[in-house]
Amino acid sequence: MGWPCKLCSTVVPTKSDILKHYRLHHGTFGHSHALPCVHIDCPCSFKSWSSLRCHLSRYHPEVKLLNTPQVSPSFTCPLCKKPGFPNEKDFFEHIGHHLKNNETVKCVFEGCDHQTNVYGTFATHKYRKHTPHTSQDFKPEVISELPEEVLDFGTSEEGDDPSCANYDGSINTHYEEEDGSNVVVECVASLLLKLESVHNVSVRCIDELVDDLHFIASSAPISSVKSVIVSHLEKNNQAIDDSVVTSLVEELCNSNPLSVALSSVGPLSSSYKRRRYYKEYFEVVEPVEYILEPNEKRSFQYIPILQSLIQILGKENLREKVLSEEQNKSSTKYESYRDGTIYKENSFYSEELRITLVLYVDDFEICNPLGTSRKKHKITAVYWVFGNLPHSSRSTLSSVYLALLCKAVDIKRFGYDKVLAPLLKDIAVLELDGIYISSVGKNVKGSVFSVAADNLGAHSICGLVENFSGPFVCRFCLGQRSEFRIKEVRSGEFPARTQEAHAAHVLTIKENPALTHCFGVKKACPLTENLSYFNCVTGYPPDILHDIFEGIVPLELGLCFSVFISKKYFTYSELNTAISQFPYKWADKTNCPQPVPATFSSRKRIGGNAHENWALIRLLPFIIGHRIPLNDPSWLLLMSLKDIIELVVAPVHNEVSIAYLDSKISEHRHRFQEVFPNEELIPKHHFLEHYPELIKAFGPVIAFWTMRFEAKHSQFKRIVRHTGNFKNILMSLATKHQLMISHHLHSTTVLPSLSVVRVTAVPVDVLHVDIQESIRHLSPQSQVQLADTVTYQGTRYSKGMIVAYGSTAGLPDFAEIVQIALIGEGVHFIVRTQNAWYDEHYRGYYLEKTNQITLVEQQSLSDVCPLSAYIVAGKQMVTLKRHISLQC
Repeated sequence: MGWPCKLCSTVVPTKSDILKHYRLHHGTFGHSHALPCVHIDCPCSFKSWSSLRCHLSRYHPEVKLLNTPQVSPSFTCPLCKKPGFPNEKDFFEHIGHHLKNNETVKCVFEGCDHQTNVYGTFATHKYRKHTPHTSQDFKPEVISELPEEVLDFGTSEEGDDPSCANYDGSINTHYEEEDGSNVVVECVASLLLKLESVHNVSVRCIDELVDDLHFIASSAPISSVKSVIVSHLEKNNQAIDDSVVTSLVEELCNSNPLSVALSSVGPLSSSYKRRRYYKEYFEVVEPVEYILEPNEKRSFQYIPILQSLIQILGKENLREKVLSEEQNKSSTKYESYRDGTIYKENSFYSEELRITLVLYVDDFEICNPLGTSRKKHKITAVYWVFGNLPHSSRSTLSSVYLALLCKAVDIKRFGYDKVLAPLLKDIAVLELDGIYISSVGKNVKGSVFSVAADNLGAHSICGLVENFSGPFVCRFCLGQRSEFRIKEVRSGEFPARTQEAHAAHVLTIKENPALTHCFGVKKACPLTENLSYFNCVTGYPPDILHDIFEGIVPLELGLCFSVFISKKYFTYSELNTAISQFPYKWADKTNCPQPVPATFSSRKRIGGNAHENWALIRLLPFIIGHRIPLNDPSWLLLMSLKDIIELVVAPVHNEVSIAYLDSKISEHRHRFQEVFPNEELIPKHHFLEHYPELIKAFGPVIAFWTMRFEAKHSQFKRIVRHTGNFKNILMSLATKHQLMISHHLHSTTVLPSLSVVRVTAVPVDVLHVDIQESIRHLSPQSQVQLADTVTYQGTRYSKGMIVAYGSTAGLPDFAEIVQIALIGEGVHFIVRTQNAWYDEHYRGYYLEKTNQITLVEQQSLSDVCPLSAYIVAGKQMVTLKRHISLQC
């Protein structure tokens, strides 16, 4: 028996050894990493050592018996006389249930007559009057089967542990950390790298920290170490000359791996040496500066993408995800870009295993956009992600990699052709030769599948007009803006842009330089010109963030709010009061909308961030729906937009859902023109009409939205705030970013698919009779682990949330999570089913609790996204966040 590491194949004999192993070899933790409980049957994981220590102390106390065999105590409830509680935790949780039912409980400790029916009072009394305590302090009628000696709840160093009883593996009984000095140096280097790249501590501060640590490690402990050695020698009747002892102590302190690493000759003593160490042991891919204009010192920073690919794919866990091929794809579903026609019709991706890259191009301000430095330090960033990864796996910011940083003014002056040249040169090599992957045993080729950007950025890099008030503003068709009001895309009267037509337009511009544009084309796209398997006509998917959540939604909410206020359904102050006082729950609370600005009526839009506008349009029926009369035209307009949003953000589509989206977009268009006949359709209304066909071409467009990419900008803004130095700012930002990526990649601790902080083992017999048989069918164990909150595959589930798990008569079935059961490696929900019926006005479902308790597996949910139920007009209601294709 032994203690296996949950993150690698190491097995050690004792608990202290496994904790030491985690600290030395898996010591990088944070938002993207987790530290698992060392007990093999415990699924809990934590993001700090203090949380792990607290968990081990509370839920896995080890028992050492003094000279007697171990006899487990058994607690009996003094109120209901229920016996058999194996530990204090379960016993006091049971007592708590009595207190929460307002039952009076007498103190369970000997000689104490205190009694109360208030849970908080009981807990405070126990803490103040009976802490600490031993098993002998309980009343005899409460505890039984005690051994003669007192149990010592200490920390055992024995390797045997009940949690490891079923582990069958080899153990290195002479476990020792190999090459301990190098491991210590690497841990110190990782800590310093984390301070510099993640927490943005300045280099000067780290230099001072290194000096102080070196003094503490080498000089400060000399006297204490000497006293320990002298005391030990005297205890063993050994007499050694004082000068010899002093010399030995100095040698020990100076030879300490920490002292050696931080000394003047050590690898971490200066910034230059640390950078050299990081490059060698952390495989940092350093940015390369390219000069645009030497006299004016205009340049940009490029991170070689081929080197980055080699570095990233050198990590086994990432390589397996990127290079794994999807099997058994259905021809009736659109679940990823691989189901779209663009991917299927590209011969490059049909032959062998390929690396697909998704680029993102955007400008961002690193200074206050309202200050005097506005636009002075505006930067254009080019990021990239692996298209091979599932959308959920590439949503973490550490999965978004940097390719290029350049001043926005230099992009405008020198053009994308010159700035993107080194990136496109490397991708051309990736297309032609690929990179060698040792685990595959051959070169793997790849290319850019798509470029995600807002409309302005996409048109800029694609070579289209950047003025959206002109005639040709759509990158998907050749329709003129003057026709958008009278013609629909679904009518087929707008000819689509084709690769042949676009090439002809580019040729016309080259032959006639005096032309400002030809059908909206100003120049050639540099990606199309330099890459063999990318074309700008099929390479720029739509962005729902800017088209819908920061375009159509704030516009139509502003117009409709003005109508509602003019009809006196509510006042402006009542609207904001309703928005601010709505009882948002869970994720809705994080993304809750802000009050509507007073200028919304004159500006004809409410503004706001994308996630706030999404939350507002989704929860609007619950916030103000009871004030709006049935079939109000403006309300029906907003509700049709809500329906469209649910369809557009859906992660899975089929032909039925796409056809339904097409009809809803057409309905929404006609409602808008009926309600606001004097308002022009904006270009984003027209772009939205292309979405049904674009879903067929690209797959679900939610996979290409720019929300997570824009969150990446915050990392660079944070660096600038901490450093406050704008000298060669591009190099500083690129270097810091590459250090951060290397720090993340160096850690082998990956966030597990299941993350839970607290579990309780409960006998299956005490659970509801309706689910006992279901659990026994899944697991032969007599106990099941229950939790109130878990995070599974990036989605957080909590007790009280609503999940959709089936369908009846074409409508989804709903259930409320009562408890979360961890059975094997899966997550199951103990749920109370709900009767549900749909309300058209509220665009939601009324819920009515039933007495039926059932077990639902997470994988069998109709939609993995949990929902929040709210009280509306005295009844419980829930609204979908995204469309559920029940026929998929």
